Amino acid sequence: MSEALSIIIFLSTLFVLLGIGVWVGAALLLTAILGMALFTSAPIGDSMAVTIWGEQSSWTLTALPLFIWMSEILFRSKLSETLFRGLAPFLRRLPGGLLHVNVGASAVFAAISGSSAATVATVGKMSIPELQQRNYPEHMIIGTLSGAGTLGLLIPPSISMIIFGVTVNESISKLFMAAMIPGLCLALMFMIYIVIWAKLNRASFNPVEDLDVSHLGRRVLDLAPVLLLIIGVIGSIYSGIATATEAAALGVLGAILLSLSQRSMSWQSFTDSIMGSVRTTAMIMFILMGAGFLSLAMGFTGIPRALAETIEGWKLSPLALIAILTVFYIILGCFLDGLSSIVLTMAVIEPMVRAAGFDMLWFGVYLMIVVEMAQITPPIGFNLFVLQGMTGRDMGFISKASFPMFLVMCVFVVILVMVPGLATWLPEVLSK
Repeated sequence: MSEALSIIIFLSTLFVLLGIGVWVGAALLLTAILGMALFTSAPIGDSMAVTIWGEQSSWTLTALPLFIWMSEILFRSKLSETLFRGLAPFLRRLPGGLLHVNVGASAVFAAISGSSAATVATVGKMSIPELQQRNYPEHMIIGTLSGAGTLGLLIPPSISMIIFGVTVNESISKLFMAAMIPGLCLALMFMIYIVIWAKLNRASFNPVEDLDVSHLGRRVLDLAPVLLLIIGVIGSIYSGIATATEAAALGVLGAILLSLSQRSMSWQSFTDSIMGSVRTTAMIMFILMGAGFLSLAMGFTGIPRALAETIEGWKLSPLALIAILTVFYIILGCFLDGLSSIVLTMAVIEPMVRAAGFDMLWFGVYLMIVVEMAQITPPIGFNLFVLQGMTGRDMGFISKASFPMFLVMCVFVVILVMVPGLATWLPEVLSK
């Protein structure tokens, strides 16, 4: 059977299953089982067992449920409230006012959660009512929140970055190092966009500035516990004191202590955080299982090799390859969530990227930014769904409000390609 027909069978089966509402992990497994039945005589059950065990038995993956649990604990704490109180007095004087708090708070929470959806939900539940009552334009409130929320995928500790590192066998700690400067630069670009928008709309932009800016020392103290948790988690990794898994355990302990100090943890919220982390971890593991088995099934067809040889035959420059991959992931992001896009494509994409001579740490950062775009592209954009549930606005309005932030990320991809040192400099310095 030709590779072209094999691709058609795989894709049509997968999209039909996804289209009728089958879970992503189950759709991947069923597609893989069909592929194994059609393209190989190997025993399906034995192959599935060996592959799934191999995918799930990586020690690095133990960091995943711990970081998710830390995020769940903080999601149920008063963190968003203290972030808003702490950041607002220092950012309100910038053109755009308190819109910058959306970006600043998202960047801070991203550094302790690793989840894009959790970042949007946690920051949004505090900032949306505050900004609405101060007469900020709703399209800017939603747009800045949806864009800045994607920082949860990039700024360490990123759950998606852990999955990428396990998939391509790269150091999680070095990937976290590589993502730090680009993450901060992307946050800065979001803020620059807000400044430019505020300058251009000065005549119609008249928010109510009734913020209490007294007791700035107390506002700094509001931020201190969060900053200490970030330093404890990220600093322990960068300094080499702890592995990603050990730092995640430290983060869980810090999150529990922070919640207790804020008196925002009850037995109910504690058990809810455990169940929430179990559900999220099980969902991610299910997707990884399906993607790993599908990669094996595709390997029997020769599809990855054929695609790599085809693209190699095009004699593309590294720049052209990155341009094609960017368009590919943006289109894929319209139909799959970011995590699924990563695990589903790496079996094919990784050999081509390595052959083209790209640094895999740099590529990991680039991939996180491109996958971030999938979080705010309809019809399947997790951040858009979260914001729809929080604001009650229709998907068209939310998508339109998020589009400028999508363009900002496109510009940043170009900058990252032109200045790869943004991602590679810090790992080189800290690894010496």
